[in-house]
Amino acid sequence: MRLQHYMAKSGIASRRKSESIILAGRVMVNNQIVDRLGVKVDPDRDIVHVDNRVIKMERHKIYIMLNKPVGYVTTMKNKHDQKIVLDLIRGVEERIFPVGRLDQDTSGLLLLTNDGYLAHRLTHPRYEITKVYEAVVRGIPNNSKLMKFRKGLKIDGRVTARAYVKVLKRYKDSSLLEIAIHEGRNRQVRKMCKYIGHPVIELKRISISGLALDDLPIGKWRYLTKDEVGYLSRL
Repeated sequence: MRLQHYMAKSGIASRRKSESIILAGRVMVNNQIVDRLGVKVDPDRDIVHVDNRVIKMERHKIYIMLNKPVGYVTTMKNKHDQKIVLDLIRGVEERIFPVGRLDQDTSGLLLLTNDGYLAHRLTHPRYEITKVYEAVVRGIPNNSKLMKFRKGLKIDGRVTARAYVKVLKRYKDSSLLEIAIHEGRNRQVRKMCKYIGHPVIELKRISISGLALDDLPIGKWRYLTKDEVGYLSRL
């Protein structure tokens, strides 16, 4: 089994993130530092350390949906006294990690798991997993701006993929938009809205490929049902 795959199945991080951890020299196999990709391990014989801690494959898979509040970050460790999403998950003994990210100022649906394989499939651009947001923005975008949004905008030197956007409500000085994208660039929705001249005031993710928050209260979490896990696995 490839080392990054073993790390993902051990609940360390997604496979892509595990590759970065390997390249950073934070992994040892049988007390030898491994800082290159392509190394294979035998789960029954080899001993793997990450950050000087022995890791083992998780046999019990955990799948959690969280309604993330504003003010929490999706990192694994507390840096600079920041509040992390893992602080909201109580009573779970298994080591879990967020699937993708939501920035500190964004609320809404966040998945957490120790299934690195599923996390990889839900976050890799190749699988084009759709994420839907509700955004309160300044002003009311006209049809011309909405069309530019849908066709793709050049942000950070690259044109975004086609997106869905619809005005749900119009207020005096702002509007509520529904936005769907299948990329996962850093602060992408915020940058796209700013590009068309309507910066985000509030942003909430409401669904991931049809899996919706529904009435889950802000700051609360629940386990995914067997049917929901099966649905995500088939995407």
